Amino acid sequence: MTVFYEVDPSDVQKQGGDFGSGFAKTCERKTEEEKQRWMRALTYVANIAGEHSLNWDDEAEMIKKIAADVSNKLNVTPSKDFDGMVGMEAHLRKVNSCLRLECDEVKMIGIIGPAGIGKTTIARALFNQLSANFQLKCFIENLKGSYGNDGTDDYGSKLCLQSQLLSKILNQRDMKVHHLGAIKEWLQDQKVFIVLDDVDDLEQLDALAKEPSWFGLGSRIVVTTEDRKILKAHWVTDIYLVNYPSEEEALEILSLYAFKQSSPSDGFEELAKKITNICGNLPLGLRVVGSSLRGESRDEWACQLSKLETSLDRKLENVLRMGYDKLLKKDQSLFLHIAFFFNNEAIVHVTTILADSDLDVRNGLKTLADKSLVYVSTNGWITMHCLLQQLGRQVVYEQSDQPGKRQFLVEAEDIRNVLANETGTGSVVGISLDMSKIDEFFISGRAFEGMRNLRFLKIYGSHFSTLQMSENMEYLPRLRLLHWDSYPGTLLPQTFRPECLVEFHMAYSKLEKLWRGIQPLTNLKEIDLGYSKNLIEIPDLSKATNLKTLTLTSCTSLVELPSSIKNLHKLKKLMMMGCVKLQVVPTNINLASLEEVDMSDCSLLRSYPDISTNIKDLDVGNTKLEVHPSIVERLPRLEWFRIGSRNLKRLTHVPESVTHLDLSNSDIEKIPDCITSLSRLESLFVFKCRKLLTLQGLPSSLKYIDATDCGSLERVSFYFGDPMKDFMFHNCFSFQYPIRELMFQNCLNLDEESRRVLIQQRVYEYVCLPSKEVPAEFTHKARGNTLIIPMVMDCKGTFFASSRFKACLLLSPIKYSYLDITCRLMTAGGVTIMELNWDSMNVSHFITEHLFICGANLVRESLNVGVTANEIVFEFSCMDNAKIIECGVQILSEETESNSGSEVDYFETEAITDDHTYGNEYYEPEAAQCKYTCFWSWLKKLWSREENDDITEENMNPHYDLKMMKKVFALGISLLLLYLIFP
Repeated sequence: MTVFYEVDPSDVQKQGGDFGSGFAKTCERKTEEEKQRWMRALTYVANIAGEHSLNWDDEAEMIKKIAADVSNKLNVTPSKDFDGMVGMEAHLRKVNSCLRLECDEVKMIGIIGPAGIGKTTIARALFNQLSANFQLKCFIENLKGSYGNDGTDDYGSKLCLQSQLLSKILNQRDMKVHHLGAIKEWLQDQKVFIVLDDVDDLEQLDALAKEPSWFGLGSRIVVTTEDRKILKAHWVTDIYLVNYPSEEEALEILSLYAFKQSSPSDGFEELAKKITNICGNLPLGLRVVGSSLRGESRDEWACQLSKLETSLDRKLENVLRMGYDKLLKKDQSLFLHIAFFFNNEAIVHVTTILADSDLDVRNGLKTLADKSLVYVSTNGWITMHCLLQQLGRQVVYEQSDQPGKRQFLVEAEDIRNVLANETGTGSVVGISLDMSKIDEFFISGRAFEGMRNLRFLKIYGSHFSTLQMSENMEYLPRLRLLHWDSYPGTLLPQTFRPECLVEFHMAYSKLEKLWRGIQPLTNLKEIDLGYSKNLIEIPDLSKATNLKTLTLTSCTSLVELPSSIKNLHKLKKLMMMGCVKLQVVPTNINLASLEEVDMSDCSLLRSYPDISTNIKDLDVGNTKLEVHPSIVERLPRLEWFRIGSRNLKRLTHVPESVTHLDLSNSDIEKIPDCITSLSRLESLFVFKCRKLLTLQGLPSSLKYIDATDCGSLERVSFYFGDPMKDFMFHNCFSFQYPIRELMFQNCLNLDEESRRVLIQQRVYEYVCLPSKEVPAEFTHKARGNTLIIPMVMDCKGTFFASSRFKACLLLSPIKYSYLDITCRLMTAGGVTIMELNWDSMNVSHFITEHLFICGANLVRESLNVGVTANEIVFEFSCMDNAKIIECGVQILSEETESNSGSEVDYFETEAITDDHTYGNEYYEPEAAQCKYTCFWSWLKKLWSREENDDITEENMNPHYDLKMMKKVFALGISLLLLYLIFP
């Protein structure tokens, strides 16, 4: 920095004037070399831009300017204000990847997310981190509401914004801007870093950063906003969406503000978790609530907890409400509908329910999503944050002091008062009552008479009604949604008109009948009368032509399904499980859309429900139904088939399309022959088939077998059905795909050979079977849940990626628990290398000790653990009440696998995805066919020459061993000759 005080810079440059005279005296008795060096230095200094006192009218102002410049120069060291902020490092890493600072082009990025998520904080931390790299930089904060709110016209508002930015970035006080090209004039050749915070109007971006050409090469502009639409309209394509912190991070944020430490103080753990949950992991909510509770007692925390469940902190409400207040009236109405009734619902469902309203649901949802007020998932589900939901309720509470005059009612006490005192008015649109939150109370049959505009009625939360009626209901409005669990009446009101109904849910009701005659039900999509044990009759549904789901589960008095269902050509699901008196089902009809039918436990059902040829999922388990050969023709698209029952002793026909077959609880003694030919079968369930002796002749396509509690099962064989192929492919190809899971819990009679087959079978997930000890092949063993294994590492301390392992755990007996096994791999010094998890979706019950065998790649790729080590620690844990008695591990190197010709291939991954990814290969039918083709091509090569120089260990598929192939070939040829001679 240069300051020329009462001296002309040209005199300094040329050493003239009074300055030159002074310089000459200074140079007396100096060498010529020194004099020349000083002259060059002064010439250089004179050319550095700075302050010249002769250009200032007010010397005091010049001094202020110099002081400000010095301060700014000294303040370039990044602050530590954001150090240790929870999750900030990850946020900055992701935003920096969007900025691509290595590029010279001008780049604008967006940071979006709902109010209170931390967008501004991230932007400030980013500015703090990067601003030192830019000569010109500025942070324009809190732009929300700054455009056009002071009565100025558009042009004046834009001039004001440009003046604000230029004054700040050029460090000039109150710069005057007279046209909208000023920013470009000043900054088009400058590399700048600008943050525009909380933008809520597209005109703000047009005024401050209309085009990249306004700024010099290498410039970066960061925009934070709640409204994605603004960024799209301004052609900003690089957008960072700020996600909510994890539960662990949220608890840490709350703890930092409430306790000034990273975890809750002793005794506050549960309260802190509940408050974190109420705040919905929103950082602003966690900060505000945490700060307000700092230093308070546990009783005060509990008191505040109950308040937070019903009302928002004022500071928090002010922040969240700004986005709501800027919405159009119709979008505000849609926001409230979602807050009260349609959070976590599908778009299709909401659109259908609100179809008769004046709301534009699809465009309204887009607006709410763009403004970060709801989240719409890729599969079409709507989610609103719990604090925004609470905001919606706060808005409705403010509509009136009298609950009966509000738009929506959800508070149990308010609803009790309105219904008991009949004070509801035409203002009420929706009621949602959680009966578990209220004691029993009585209402009259005319409780809803004043609410003529009521469209959504939801009474839920208990399988026994706390709401009683002194008489049958006399009046119900023309509802779109009627969801009333445990309805206490035996009849619906005679005056009830169901023509507007879209959803009709009255599970656990005391209803005996619904309505008389044929009603116009063209809007009706769903009927659920499950567990209505007194229901004796289903009304005529001829006009319910758009009905998609009919649920009559456990309607134990229902004898007949009405013939009117023949008109339900859009029906997709028919659920009648547990209708124990059901005898009459219409036949010889073909419902075009019906895909899922459940008539399990309909104990009197004897004939197949011949109602559609399009069924994909059929459950007739625990019935007296006999499978007729015609089922193959009647159900050509069947995929899931559940037919197990004590009456099933033999099965002769199954449609070839079946992929999942359930024979559980049946009395079969062996797998029926008709199953062997099911080339698409993926899952086989023989759960509790207590007479089953052998499990063999299975299709090679199987991926899942559950034989839990098959107490008589002795023999398990995974050979193919053809004995010739059995011999040639045994121990080479057990299944077309690696199996996912093998469940043989409590199969105590398994012979030793079957146990060996199960233990060695390659699977994706795990094998479970009874045993008393870890098998010998698991060479590394230890009592308990931890063992240490010597590990070969390279000089950099990096594990070789080709190593794999199988693990075997001996588990203690357990009673009805979900298995959730975790394996943590560490160095001896405690550095975690990786963590793996296997969990079972089935409830496990071990009557004796069991083996749980699983495995994975030791590392998916080389992982540098930061230290040189020669040991690896395997630490296993099992959630719930299962105890790990012993553990064993077998390390499988490439050499081990190539020499294991008689062994089945090993685990390669810890998880499976829907595309059947296995390691780096995709096991699809084409891939499997390719493996067989390769197999036979190698046999041809072996036949064509004795020495095969081109077939070596290096170029051969690693799944096959060369020596083993030669043996198989020789044996195969011998058998082929025998087969030809003695066919």
